[in-house]
Amino acid sequence: MADDATTDGAVDERTETSALRDALAAEHAAVWGYGVVGAALSGDARGAASSADQAHRDLRDTLAGLLDARSADPVPAKAAYALPFPVLSAVDAAALAVVLEDGVSTAWAAVLARSASRDCRQLAADALGAAEVRAVGWRTAAGQTPVNAAFPGLPQQ
Repeated sequence: MADDATTDGAVDERTETSALRDALAAEHAAVWGYGVVGAALSGDARGAASSADQAHRDLRDTLAGLLDARSADPVPAKAAYALPFPVLSAVDAAALAVVLEDGVSTAWAAVLARSASRDCRQLAADALGAAEVRAVGWRTAAGQTPVNAAFPGLPQQ
């Protein structure tokens, strides 16, 4: 966001911290959302949801630690999040997982764009890649095409 950049458009620790806070908010939403996803699945699909949930919990904890180290208040998780559509089947659950992964991808792409440090950019690149890998599996399960995003985290055209 323009409000987060310095007057010359450069990135600094302030823009990086703001982006990390936004990523933390997205990770909180993903953790909550995967509870809904997992509840609508069974068998191997539930295992994939559990693995994705754990990955997002790990990222959430990493982000909270980074923000704490900067003496920046972490974004608290909400008690609940609005679902974009009812989850009534395994296909709906897979589609919700796609929405969750696309949401964190958008946040991590912003971290890439707004980070000043190599470590934060590396964390963002790793998280963005992992989110897209998970999203490909969920898009396949939801019957969505194309199954991959050319530029994860950026608006698709």
